[in-house]
Amino acid sequence: MTPEQLTQLGIDPQKWYTPLIDMFARYNINTTQRQASFIGQCQHESNNFRTLEENLHYSADGLMRTWPSRFPTIDVAEKYANNPEKIANKVYAGRLGNGDEESGEGALYFGRGLIQLTGKENYDRCGKAIGFDFVNKPQLLVEPYYASLSAGWFWNKLGLNDLADAQEYGQMTKRINGGTLGLDDRIVKITKAKEILG
Repeated sequence: MTPEQLTQLGIDPQKWYTPLIDMFARYNINTTQRQASFIGQCQHESNNFRTLEENLHYSADGLMRTWPSRFPTIDVAEKYANNPEKIANKVYAGRLGNGDEESGEGALYFGRGLIQLTGKENYDRCGKAIGFDFVNKPQLLVEPYYASLSAGWFWNKLGLNDLADAQEYGQMTKRINGGTLGLDDRIVKITKAKEILG
């Protein structure tokens, strides 16, 4: 992969070339197929390497549609609407290693990185695996170097190189986001990345 190829993909090489090359070496993302799969998935997940934090700006209606069990009525939803910190504390309370809503850990450990790392438990596991303290410095995950490394750790942990080799994009997408949301777009992006990196 070259900086020029990243430019052709619409990804800023000044920000991303070195972090990606270092991470690819660390996690054996070392073929065109693997690199194209990683890049295409991350392009979809991060708005083409531009959005490194989960967007939790929801209206009351949006909250009720997205999390019906947590926001069962308009009255409950309106207390949280358009307040990302408050929303994060509610929807991630008591999950993924986070404390209760009052702990504030939902807002501390909401989704960050190229493939959004979410929850105190995952911040801790990833940090220990790659040698950084994301629990006490969660903001590191919005810097390209750490955003890239955390995505590589996640990719490796879920065995996604094997799925890339087999071109099992549906299964890969399920492991990344729990379903096949955006599968067509992901495949288009992977195919384009493969052409450019090829």
